[in-house]
Amino acid sequence: MRLVLFDCDGTLVDSAKLIHEVMARTFADFGYERVELAATKSIIGLTLDIAIARLHGKSHVDEEAVAMTAHYKKIFMGVRSEAGFQEPLFPGIEPLIRRLERQDDMLLGAVTGKSRRGLDSIRLTHGFEKTFFVSRTADDCPSKPHPAMVAECCTEAGIDAARTVVIGDAIYDMQMAKAAGAQAVGVAWGYASVPELVEAGADHILREPAELLEWLELADA
Repeated sequence: MRLVLFDCDGTLVDSAKLIHEVMARTFADFGYERVELAATKSIIGLTLDIAIARLHGKSHVDEEAVAMTAHYKKIFMGVRSEAGFQEPLFPGIEPLIRRLERQDDMLLGAVTGKSRRGLDSIRLTHGFEKTFFVSRTADDCPSKPHPAMVAECCTEAGIDAARTVVIGDAIYDMQMAKAAGAQAVGVAWGYASVPELVEAGADHILREPAELLEWLELADA
């Protein structure tokens, strides 16, 4: 049995536009200039309070970062309901997930810097309510790249980290996977560059979702 853990933002769904708009409005509401899209993409995957602190150039979460985190969460669903700010699946993700769901030797999970509410919203929107056997969010564990999300999913699923694969688009996903003793597979369609993913420890890079099936078969050969 193998456990396949998916990151969400930048891996399953293209959420950069939404995350960036909410982040930019949050900074503006606190009297700062709107952050640049590239800056927002660089922190996607981190727990929200740490991400906001990083965007401020701070090494720790202070009271302002906590207040901005609360504001971000408060306005998020309102922005998401506006036209043009939904979170579509990346091309090829849905058929990949449906194929993996039919595999008897595989369990699927999610490890994301989103809140539990955010992950549940994605699951409901895209028909993934029963897809993930295990999941960990920013509400459950320390921020990536801490290995807790992967370690706890492995324990709950009863599958060793050596039989676990983490699929993600961020350097934090690759670092988290390696720290937990799992295999790290980066995706080329997300928000970090391929060289960044390789440098962060990626064991393999997927150019498109369908390649995962072939790679898993070869890995088990």
